[in-house]
Amino acid sequence: MRVLHVISEMGAGGAEAVVAGMVRAGGDFGWESGVASGGGHRAEALRAQGFSTFDVPVPRRRVSGVLRAVSAVRSAVRSFGPDVVLAHNVSASLVARMAAGGRPVATVFHGVSESDLGGAARILRRTSRAVVAVAEASADRLRALGVDVEVIPNAVFAEPPRVDRASIRGVLGIGPDVPVALCPARLEPQKRHDVLLEAWAMVAGAILLLAGDGSLRADLERRAEELGVGDRVRFLGTRCDVPDLLEATDVVVLTSDWEGMPIAVLESLAAGRPVVASDVDGVREALSGGGGVLVPRRSPSATATALASFLFDARECAAAGAAGRAAVERDHDPHTFMKSYDEMLRTIGGERR
Repeated sequence: MRVLHVISEMGAGGAEAVVAGMVRAGGDFGWESGVASGGGHRAEALRAQGFSTFDVPVPRRRVSGVLRAVSAVRSAVRSFGPDVVLAHNVSASLVARMAAGGRPVATVFHGVSESDLGGAARILRRTSRAVVAVAEASADRLRALGVDVEVIPNAVFAEPPRVDRASIRGVLGIGPDVPVALCPARLEPQKRHDVLLEAWAMVAGAILLLAGDGSLRADLERRAEELGVGDRVRFLGTRCDVPDLLEATDVVVLTSDWEGMPIAVLESLAAGRPVVASDVDGVREALSGGGGVLVPRRSPSATATALASFLFDARECAAAGAAGRAAVERDHDPHTFMKSYDEMLRTIGGERR
């Protein structure tokens, strides 16, 4: 079965990690996989490993951009000749449907904001032979809007760290006994780093690593200085070495307003790192088996209290880390995940044949 993945970009995000893992694991299920995207380090890595990749300009919600993307994906379809097209998120679904040339399109719904949900449902109903949600809560919202949805929870295609804890801490200039929290998230409004910085002002004696970049970086750097935590917050920019950063970290934190099934949380649990995160849809499901603490959205005080409980209590930190690793192994196994997608894609591909 030839599967063409269509996704806006192949950089450091969670959906991108899922695509890269699926492409590499697909060979075990008889897939020949290609990726049409706006590029990024994950696309470059796949290309170097011999997989087919195709360059597509990112639409950015403009009609002219969508048409350019459709033209590029149409060329990829002609060149690769897929049996099925698997679009990741709603904008990719629209482009894939217009470019697929009659081939079946399935869409993985990784999540959108509540204000965009109605429009997303309308597009999905018109574009996709099958829709997969990565979390039950996301599926319920789509079903309420008339979309037929299957749920396949995200899996973790774990990458081992390349360096040990002491080495990566040395590179970061952090001593061996300093408590460290990591937030692996784009610096964009959805992720609510403003809430995290306010929480961090209530946590003394620890370092916060922000792995990600985005439109809010200058504002957040200024806010960190205003709160008096500029010397305890490291803005690392976009990183391709999250497994190494997790090795240096004691706890992971995510203060988002909404999420699908965030890969950052699953990767943290798989690495045995407890997670403090906003009590929102997919995060709630990801932590249902243990491994962390849910806090109310937009609550700096609750976030600070939960962070301190892990940063300064080694026993509690280790217990939560072990529970999280066990939950990921049980509920987010890559083989089970790939088997579900294989069955779904072969079903809709068989309908075409």
